[in-house]
Amino acid sequence: MTTGRYSRQTLFKGIGVLGQEKIEQKHVLIVGMGALGTHVAEGLVRAGIKKLTIVDRDYIEYSNLQRQTLFTEEDANQMLPKVMTAKHHLEQIRHDVEIYAHIAHVDYYFLEKYGTDVDVIIDATDNFDTRQLINDFSYKEYIPWIYGGVVQSTYVEAAFIPGKTPCFNCLMPQLPIINMTCDTVGVIQPAVTMTTSFQLRDALKLLTDNVIPTKLTYGDIWEGEHYTFGFSRMHREECPTCGSHPTFPHLKHNPTLYATLCGRDTVQYDNPNITQEMIRDFLHQHQLNYRENKFMLMFEYKGYRLVAFQGGRILVHGTTKTSEAINLINQLFG
Repeated sequence: MTTGRYSRQTLFKGIGVLGQEKIEQKHVLIVGMGALGTHVAEGLVRAGIKKLTIVDRDYIEYSNLQRQTLFTEEDANQMLPKVMTAKHHLEQIRHDVEIYAHIAHVDYYFLEKYGTDVDVIIDATDNFDTRQLINDFSYKEYIPWIYGGVVQSTYVEAAFIPGKTPCFNCLMPQLPIINMTCDTVGVIQPAVTMTTSFQLRDALKLLTDNVIPTKLTYGDIWEGEHYTFGFSRMHREECPTCGSHPTFPHLKHNPTLYATLCGRDTVQYDNPNITQEMIRDFLHQHQLNYRENKFMLMFEYKGYRLVAFQGGRILVHGTTKTSEAINLINQLFG
């Protein structure tokens, strides 16, 4: 390691030499590798994190480049998976970082397999159900997690620490109501960086064993509004996640073959029995054009755009109705 690489960070009284040594021994899981995830991943790698596990189910498109760092036009041209591209670019920043990249949909089985040995989980999703899943898993396994949300010009962030703070469920009634997504109403880069600045701050505090106030941060960068409020007294004894008799209900949901992706005009289909060889055979038989790389195939069929990943996961773009996706998949594979 180049001498003095982290000198400016160790000079900071909140971290110091001891804090830097702690950072270099830690492992963080980032769920989502879009706008929030790429910013946070880059910040942690530059800060000296030892291990980083990243997971995302999507690929790079031109609309991502406006706010998702680590990606280039060439990555979008090749339709590369976000996590694999992020891993490549992060390793250019620091050759000795250990990065474990997963092209996957996050469910309880994924978290149970890859999330139990991490020190912090960072939410970089735009999906309410996934946040509920992370919240339950975090409190079941006693692993801190950091929530972040961004849409239009607004940002929101809070850290949840099992055994010390109320959980996401307890705080939810007081959260700013955001029923919009970046895909429907847009987002600007300054709001992204505001969110990730607070997420990185709390991640560094957790990784260096500093105290984090039990507070939520919310604001609108465009309007110049910024608020924080404490939520230490919002704990509910009857909470199914952090109450006196937790049941962790979001860990018990059965996996489904079909899922609508929030704000993406897309339905995800998951069937490990469908191989890329099967898809190629179908496309050749019907003389349909397609593009492919070593991770996935993309083709159009009856007005829909389909992207098929290895492992049997298929994104059906152009609909939010699972019935339409089911009909289409049945036509393709019977």
